[in-house]
Amino acid sequence: MGCVKSSNNDNGRRVRRNRISRPAPWAHTEPITRAQLNAMRAEFWNGIPQYGGQREVWEALRAAVDAELHLAHTIIDNAGIILHAHDLTVSFDENGARYDLPLYVLSEPTNLING
Repeated sequence: MGCVKSSNNDNGRRVRRNRISRPAPWAHTEPITRAQLNAMRAEFWNGIPQYGGQREVWEALRAAVDAELHLAHTIIDNAGIILHAHDLTVSFDENGARYDLPLYVLSEPTNLING
């Protein structure tokens, strides 16, 4: 798959490496405040049991979203998460379960307003 890079480790075995990048700029359908954005994010993360998948993978994804980029790489690799999209919007666990993250949990909208 084009979303995962492979390289050889010191033992000559193939090792997959996920490359994470920042999501593309996005705008909410209407300007929103920081409080509204935070409420949307809380609603998403509190509702993850209904989306299926493994709780540990969801927790790793949330930690990666909140982490600096270099730490996010480590979190994703250690959790065995396979990225389909470099911006974390779509990923899979080692059993093939799909995990979709909306842009609003990944980055700030371009039309965020103070208030």
